Amino acid sequence: PAPVSLTDFIFSLLNSSPPSATAAAILDANTCCRVLYPELILLLENLASSLSAQFGLSKGDCALVFSHNNIYTSILYLSLFSLGVVISPINPAAKVPEIQHQIWLSKLVIAFASSDSAHKLPLLRHGIVNIDSERAVIEVKQSDVTTILYSSGTTGPVKGVALTHRNWIAYIVGGIRPVRMIQMVGYCTIPLFHAYGVVLNLRLMTSRECLVITGGNRRFDMRKMNSVIEEYRVSQLALAPPLVITMDGDAEVMDGYDLSSLEVVIYGGAHLSKSTKERLKNRLPKVQLAQSYELAETTGRVFVSLGPDETRIEGATGKLMANCEAKVVDPEIGYVDDEEATIAVLDREGWLRTGNLCYINNQGYLFFVDRIKELIKYKGYQVVAPTELEHLLNCHPDVVEAAVIPYVPVAFVVRQPGSNIDGYEIKDFVAKQEIRRVIFIDSLPRNASGKVLRKELVIKLSTPTSKL
Repeated sequence: PAPVSLTDFIFSLLNSSPPSATAAAILDANTCCRVLYPELILLLENLASSLSAQFGLSKGDCALVFSHNNIYTSILYLSLFSLGVVISPINPAAKVPEIQHQIWLSKLVIAFASSDSAHKLPLLRHGIVNIDSERAVIEVKQSDVTTILYSSGTTGPVKGVALTHRNWIAYIVGGIRPVRMIQMVGYCTIPLFHAYGVVLNLRLMTSRECLVITGGNRRFDMRKMNSVIEEYRVSQLALAPPLVITMDGDAEVMDGYDLSSLEVVIYGGAHLSKSTKERLKNRLPKVQLAQSYELAETTGRVFVSLGPDETRIEGATGKLMANCEAKVVDPEIGYVDDEEATIAVLDREGWLRTGNLCYINNQGYLFFVDRIKELIKYKGYQVVAPTELEHLLNCHPDVVEAAVIPYVPVAFVVRQPGSNIDGYEIKDFVAKQEIRRVIFIDSLPRNASGKVLRKELVIKLSTPTSKL
């Protein structure tokens, strides 16, 4: 006969005629505790994995079960059976000589005992497991660190950002929205190891929304994304900016899918050009393009565009969230003769220095200009933001995308397929904007959230593929 454990056989019977999802598998009449059938399978598999990993239990080992009736004893039996472990139950009221004889007879290597009988047992090879001990209560304070996330590292080494339980609680409270009659479905394409992915994961679950992910280590596939939106009726989609641009691209990839459920596409980390947003709106007229401004240091987003009115404001990154404060200060004012204190992350009042050049209009919308340390200074007094030059370059019909680094300054340009535009034409197009060199590359290096890695472009300066 084919190999099959007792546990496998029992589950095959259950699967042939599945019990109701609310049907109890085990119930303790004294405590009213119960284990439902779906829980039974999950608990059994988790326990089996834990026993194998923690104690090294394997086929042929013999385990002593030394306990009064317990709601989890049946789960223990089935878990051990699935590992090929032999069980040898003994009455907890047995005398020590009886116990020792049975241990010798069955060559027992581990014991699972209740707390009131464990003292009768000798030490076995893999020890004694107390099966009715209460979970140790560990006091976790709001001030305790809960996550260490990492900065984007676009201009230098990444930094570890320690966030506390209070940080996350405040973030979640600030984003609470009324519960909708129909559950919203959010699709997170961002890796969950990335700060943006962690934020989205917690926000969607605490908003009582269904979180859809694509498991495994597969490369991003636009067709797969579209099929997921169609199958699970996704209403919110989180994307890195380069992938939003891709949605605006090849019609062959986008057409043929029912994306009518999609209401909002959320992105952050980089701007989208006005032309890109207009083309995407023509393709998906009901979809709102919601941009957010967030940092790992702020536990996620601080400014966000919510609703059709706010997402229509061109160039804006949204409005300040309800439980956040922000202020715009003069970047030239600092501590006298103390540069280190001036550039410190926190000032004397506890405000976080973002290092970003921004402004807020009279309606409360935030407009991001650029990182302060990436501003281009020339002719002694003029200041230009690389993003301004990038927006101008991206308007050229022969340019797919461009990035500017402020050190020379140099423009890295991705040409449209088949384009023969040269560096002279690029420099002529930006005219007085002081682009000194043009380097053509196949694609811009980006991190998981879509930010251009300018530090990698600096490295490319030593080995450009094409330059002027």
